[in-house]
Amino acid sequence: MAQSAYIKFVTGSIVAALTLDELKERLLHYRDQLSQTAKQLGWEYDEAGFPYTIETKPEGEGKWFYLKGINPLYKYIVIGVGNEQNQEKEQHYVQVVLPDDATHGDKSKGNEFCKYLSKLLKAELHLFNGRIMYFNPRK
Repeated sequence: MAQSAYIKFVTGSIVAALTLDELKERLLHYRDQLSQTAKQLGWEYDEAGFPYTIETKPEGEGKWFYLKGINPLYKYIVIGVGNEQNQEKEQHYVQVVLPDDATHGDKSKGNEFCKYLSKLLKAELHLFNGRIMYFNPRK
């Protein structure tokens, strides 16, 4: 059975919603940061840190895209955006899905990407295991 993690934009988040293009830009920025770290360390860490290519399919246009693994340890992760009605107001989220045949490496990288994006956007993260991490300012 597929597992999902959600990055929910709540009160105190940097943005109220995110488009797929903005999400892709954030992931590409993450990959660029890894490559700069790799240059400083003198080690090609960017391949190990982001072992995926960003792929799209016509049926997912505007709704989701997927990260396709570039080595046998990683298969793919599906990432999409959506919204739900929550207590009289609309709440936007990013959904990260691990398909049935995803590897342990995919789950680790999925958690890593979710935590990075949640910290960056000060969002509420609902992990694959059901636990919640709060990166938004709370009182």
